[in-house]
Amino acid sequence: MTARFPRLRWTGTILNHTTSVAVVGAGAFGRNHARVYHELAQQDPSLKLAAIVDSDPARAEAVASAYQARAYASLDQLIGGEKVTAASVAVPTIQHLAVASRLMEAGVDVLIEKPLAASLDEADKLVALAQRTGSIGQVGHLERFNPAVRATLPLITQPMFFEVHRLSVFTPRSLDVDVVLDLMIHDLDVVLAFVNSPVKEIRAVGLPILSRKVDIANVRMEFDSGCVANLTASRVSTERVRKLRFFQPGQYVSIDYGRQDVILFSVGGAGGPSATPSVNPQISMTKPPVVAEEPLHAELKSFLGCVRRRSTPLVSLEEGRRALAVAFEIVTAMAAHSHEFQLERLRKT
Repeated sequence: MTARFPRLRWTGTILNHTTSVAVVGAGAFGRNHARVYHELAQQDPSLKLAAIVDSDPARAEAVASAYQARAYASLDQLIGGEKVTAASVAVPTIQHLAVASRLMEAGVDVLIEKPLAASLDEADKLVALAQRTGSIGQVGHLERFNPAVRATLPLITQPMFFEVHRLSVFTPRSLDVDVVLDLMIHDLDVVLAFVNSPVKEIRAVGLPILSRKVDIANVRMEFDSGCVANLTASRVSTERVRKLRFFQPGQYVSIDYGRQDVILFSVGGAGGPSATPSVNPQISMTKPPVVAEEPLHAELKSFLGCVRRRSTPLVSLEEGRRALAVAFEIVTAMAAHSHEFQLERLRKT
């Protein structure tokens, strides 16, 4: 019989108890989660990084010893030997369903790294399980917690056109998936949140360059609201670029994810009293205040707050499923374009 950890209920104030967390998967993402949990625990005595789980015992032990946690080689060992409240799931995507399901069945709240699952069917199973068990489930769409993105939310009125670029240099990481699921999904999640309208049409083209999967992709999405978004993602660039720009009536907003910077250009007095004139006197420029913070710190703090309050996360499993569905539609559109223009052979050479 599977052990089940007791689930505390929200009573109107943050519960006064120790929140013990585990990190499942001690790869690059998992090590970062462990580091940030450890740093947060240094500031909050009610938080404890209790365990690191990895199928490679040596890797689990290395990360655990660095952050004063216990190492486990399997979920069975964790559930049988440690009482934890919440866990980050940082294993490969194909293992998300198995790992997160086991944790939720045992009464553990989960933050699942992006993308949520390897298929929509698996995503639906995770959503249903969280609802059945009353688990808090959050998806690790990190850019939602970027201070520049958060500072932009109050500026949104009626976005009508997006131009988004996410370019990275080539690394032998995540080559088992197309660049859409590797990189572009970050921007898909942000754009979907900003537009808040169903997707009407998707056109996409993608090419394999240095791997057998699509390494560079361009997508045009049209929404029911009339908004159009152009997105480009590449993992074969010579430079690193992470920028999102959008236009709405009377305004142009530019976000630099890396610099955590937002600039608002407005026609006339739309920028407010703090706006300063630009080169064109009819256009004013405003830089909304942005409080710098590592997005992962903000993400994990938000997750822990939801665990303690029993509240819905900013990026729920349902929203993670929504971004995943659009990503799969893009992958399908790229495959159709590749077949139509006989580009499939490039994947096989």
